[in-house]
Amino acid sequence: MRAILMATAAWAAAGALQAQEAVPAPLPTMAVEEPPAARIVARVAGAVVEVIARLDTAANALVVASGGAEARRPLSFAGEGVCLIAGARDGLPYAFVVGDGGEIAQFLVGRGRGGLTVAPVRRLHVPTTATQCVADSATGDLYVAEEAVGVWRFNADAEADAAPEVIDAPRLGQLNGETKGVALHGPWLIASDSSVGALTVYDRRRDHAFVGRVFLDGQGATIEETGSLAVVDGRLLVQDDAADVWRSLTMTAIAAALRVEAGDPVGPAAPPSPFAALPAMVETTPMPSFGDAADDPAIWVHPTDPAASLVVGTDKRGGLAVYDMTGRQLQYLAVGRVNNVDLRSGFRLAGQEISLVAASNRTDRSLGLYRLDPATRQLSDIAAGLQPTGLDDPYGLCLYRSPRDGSTYAFINDSDGRMRQWRLIETGDRVRAERVRDFALATQPEGCLADDVHGWLYVGEEDVGVWRFGAEPDAGEVRTPVAMVAGNPALKDDVEGIALYDLGGGEGYLVVSSQGNDSYAVFERIGDNRYLGSFAVVANAELGIDGASETDGLDVSSANLGPGFEAGAVVVQDGRNVLPDETQDFKYLPWSAVAAALGLRGR
Repeated sequence: MRAILMATAAWAAAGALQAQEAVPAPLPTMAVEEPPAARIVARVAGAVVEVIARLDTAANALVVASGGAEARRPLSFAGEGVCLIAGARDGLPYAFVVGDGGEIAQFLVGRGRGGLTVAPVRRLHVPTTATQCVADSATGDLYVAEEAVGVWRFNADAEADAAPEVIDAPRLGQLNGETKGVALHGPWLIASDSSVGALTVYDRRRDHAFVGRVFLDGQGATIEETGSLAVVDGRLLVQDDAADVWRSLTMTAIAAALRVEAGDPVGPAAPPSPFAALPAMVETTPMPSFGDAADDPAIWVHPTDPAASLVVGTDKRGGLAVYDMTGRQLQYLAVGRVNNVDLRSGFRLAGQEISLVAASNRTDRSLGLYRLDPATRQLSDIAAGLQPTGLDDPYGLCLYRSPRDGSTYAFINDSDGRMRQWRLIETGDRVRAERVRDFALATQPEGCLADDVHGWLYVGEEDVGVWRFGAEPDAGEVRTPVAMVAGNPALKDDVEGIALYDLGGGEGYLVVSSQGNDSYAVFERIGDNRYLGSFAVVANAELGIDGASETDGLDVSSANLGPGFEAGAVVVQDGRNVLPDETQDFKYLPWSAVAAALGLRGR
């Protein structure tokens, strides 16, 4: 905000100089009909179609139409304006409605069994009345006119940070008072400087630099108050609030008055996403904790019934949750701030082979140890008392089964870069941890993965990339770079979760959460860990499931996990759970979708 104020202070100085100059002659306009409803071409149920949106002010509802079908969504606030955008990541149609109390509500348009659907996605907000919005599918920008304040820009991506940017405001820039309308024409952003009956024009190619101001003649009289705006077929339509009519003028006339080019009507295009866009198929019950809560999942494969497999997820504000393959929560253990989780089946305890679950607990700085019962599908504590880690902030965790002697180990790292390895030892019907190795990274690690076949340990150093160590306790500190942020433009810090898709025979794929660009990078398991491509998890309009963003942990399985997941699954944490706004959760998608998109194999 400080940088914005500095920039707008410069605009204010320019405005003061301009105020001393003669007011330019008003541009002639012609009276026209009210502009048509908002329109966009986007993808609905796999087909590219036109979508139309309008406000029914009498019923206070959003009305959306496409392909002869119509859907209505009652509003909980007084709607003032509506605009549409095709999502940059998923190509799906989104509607924004701005309201009298500063509300900015985002909706996803889809098609369900009952026809066209309009689902609430998220709420943004400005302090006072928002009168109009306009969005650009090419750049992903959403502009909002806040009547008493000025013009704001938001990222229209439903999974993006909601932080707004001030484009212009009275006393800080070129606007003189109320702002009631915004429109786009190519690289131009046009705003109503309503209090003085003018239009202000900005160049989006030059960080919204002020281009100039024009006044309008309403067929013999200067327009005293400009309202809402619309661009139709190369003409700008302006609402003359004082006369309560719409007027029209050409973009060429505006450009001539400003002594600039009219601009390319297709606008400044953003480069297409290089990542495959894959819709989420399942989402879990939202976490009971608010804020940054969900973090890391682990997939458990049922020994006899694939559909009865489970996902264990951490709540780093409260405990551990267990979900079935439909996303339904089956159990929640309020055991503290659990950050990461991993599991191994076949651990010997009291003469039986069990499924062992381990977790890093930041509340008591311990290693949590649990048994997952296949009959009850519930977790129970099997730690031989508190297993302290001796770390100030036990963070990332993963398990390792040694091919050398069958021993099971836990790796835990600290946010200060320290890493410790523990051998897990049977003690009657309990398990204790014995420290066997210490090593460290220069900066904060979190995600880690142990390859039980090759004896490798992969560790993500969040701002740097992925390293490979030996996983045996006598492997020392020798490490090999696998995927560095500086060397792969598709990988953007923070590097978070790491998981393995096992093809058998020592082959497979590494999947890494690239949190900085909301994507997941895939690498070969063997050789030089060649980069194979990336994918993003996007919204599924038909199922009403949002995409995934700001992912911390993830897990991958190549096992049959039941209907829809016969070739395995990817489970990712979702840092922003929208559609609608709820606490964080986890998203599932079938490995078959990843394999098809990136040309990979599946089991």
